[in-house]
Amino acid sequence: LSLCIRPPGSCESLTLACLAHTCVYVQMANLAVQDVSEEDKIKVLTNQSPYDSVSYSTKFSAVLPANYTCYRCGNTGHHIRNCPTSGDKNFEAPPRLKKSTGIPRSFMVEVDDPNIKGAMLTNCGHYAIPAIHAKAYAIGKKERPPFLAQEQPLAVDESPVPKELICMICEELLSDAVVIPCCGNSFCDDCIRTTLLDSDHHICPTCNQSDVSPDTLIANKFLRQVNLTKGNGKNWF
Repeated sequence: LSLCIRPPGSCESLTLACLAHTCVYVQMANLAVQDVSEEDKIKVLTNQSPYDSVSYSTKFSAVLPANYTCYRCGNTGHHIRNCPTSGDKNFEAPPRLKKSTGIPRSFMVEVDDPNIKGAMLTNCGHYAIPAIHAKAYAIGKKERPPFLAQEQPLAVDESPVPKELICMICEELLSDAVVIPCCGNSFCDDCIRTTLLDSDHHICPTCNQSDVSPDTLIANKFLRQVNLTKGNGKNWF
């Protein structure tokens, strides 16, 4: 940055007049250390700036990028201001095409007609459609004949539930299977607890053993895991 040096016999503080007229410019490393106000520093920087609006043209450059596409007619080689269809009132602009941004070029198939279904505009100014869409359009949609009877879904062969997984009280699939210690049979946890508590002497429903406390029931982890495995779509065992 250039800054003036205070001439001999001048005032103690540099004024803007001194900075603008009565000075000898030298290259300074840091303007912030100079003993002047911030407003004067800004004005000095503004006066010394090489920017000139005359040096910069606001007109569009005559040289267009190779992939520039006119937004009016969709062709390349000219700017929209110089479009040959500007004075044609009967000209119909082509439909705005979706850009193929993010789709690899190897996945695209170039086409000549922008009216092809699914056509996109590439960054090179060409028309293309995704290869997978081209195959789908070539095959076409298979229309279902009217009044055709609905096809019945194939019945899924479900293997019967083994009797070891059936509760002997509710006769349903074991839920939270537990083992009763007197006879070793398995029941649903809720079924056997309710049965024991409803009887006067906590009698087992299979072996008729009395005084069987619900607290002595043991979780049957194996049968619980079997039910969980079947619930995931696998076989019973």
